[in-house]
Amino acid sequence: MRLEPYRRVLALPGVRPLMVLALLARIPITAIGVTMTLHVAQDLHRGWGAAGLVGAALTVGTALGGPLNGRFVDRRGLRPMLVVTTVAEAAFWAFAPFLPFGVLLVGALVAGVLSLPVFSVIRQSIAALVPDDQRRQAYALDSMSVELSFMAGPPLAVLLTSTLSGRAALWSIGGALVLAGLALFIVNPPVAAATEIAAAAAAEPVRRRDWLTPRFVAVCAATAATTMVLAGTDLGIVAMLREAGRVELVGTLLAAWAVYSLIGGFVYGALPRAVPLVALLGALAVCTIPAGLVGDAWPLLFLTLLPAGALCAPTLSASADLVSRLVPASARGEAMGWHGSSLTVGLAIGSPLAGWAIDLGSPAWGFAAVGLVGALAAGVLLLFRHLDTPAASPSLAAPQEPATAATS
Repeated sequence: MRLEPYRRVLALPGVRPLMVLALLARIPITAIGVTMTLHVAQDLHRGWGAAGLVGAALTVGTALGGPLNGRFVDRRGLRPMLVVTTVAEAAFWAFAPFLPFGVLLVGALVAGVLSLPVFSVIRQSIAALVPDDQRRQAYALDSMSVELSFMAGPPLAVLLTSTLSGRAALWSIGGALVLAGLALFIVNPPVAAATEIAAAAAAEPVRRRDWLTPRFVAVCAATAATTMVLAGTDLGIVAMLREAGRVELVGTLLAAWAVYSLIGGFVYGALPRAVPLVALLGALAVCTIPAGLVGDAWPLLFLTLLPAGALCAPTLSASADLVSRLVPASARGEAMGWHGSSLTVGLAIGSPLAGWAIDLGSPAWGFAAVGLVGALAAGVLLLFRHLDTPAASPSLAAPQEPATAATS
């Protein structure tokens, strides 16, 4: 394990400010879920089911909008897309506190479609700024940045809601998103390298069927399976501690889980060679199952979650790295949009799957359900290693890096 690869990545022009911007811009996005849930349940005096519906509307809208916004970037450039999505964010969050439930539900769906795609834009820009042989480290840094954002966003949302009001929390999110959109507009990070732009101008236009291959679909499926496991684990932690009468420790355990992921992402990026995406997904899924076997010895959760937690950031960064390599620069915006939609779909599947298993059995079944489905998905995706692809395309089962990446 070496630190030098990280130093080289951060020394590249534009990478360091992009990472700082990514960390700050994602914090309000990570706070949306808990803020909207508390607003619907407390301010609108609706049930938790109604709060879940609004969250689902935002999720569905975001999944639908990701590829559309990415294609907008590919066709028109980054700044026009930022203008549209930033104005949409400002309008929705300015009026959200005053909307009745029915209008809020529809508005959440539309706002999701037109949401500011910070995650996809940052990952697309990383592919433009960072050479192929350094992208694994760059995406590992990006995954660690995501963990830090998630550690900050939800607690800040709860703090604002409890000390001020739900309305103040909603407006704070809207204001922060507008600032994020303005910052991205001013910085205008590149979405394709200069050499890629020149090559695209000299080549024939890229058709969607040229890059939307079974291998690309397999990477998106692996991405969705990853976040499915993570969402199920999240719910399983809450359910197990609630059954043990230690709900007050949920935040502590989730923070520990995030720290494990940070450490795992750091180690993964510093390794001399990449680890196959399917291997990471399979290990994540299998290591999740034992977390539910601690029974009444709930303190062991801090230990049993360590292996799976350490695999979170590496698996997510490996999937983003593969997408950046499989798709030509002229279609990378839409491809990263599909990647982002895959992340969202996995989250939407994982919680209901784990909840159903917990209702039928116990919290242990929640961990087992998502772990087994994730392992099954990894096994099925192994079939894609045998697909015929151009020699330049990396393998889903064994991502390729230039020889210099392993020896430098």
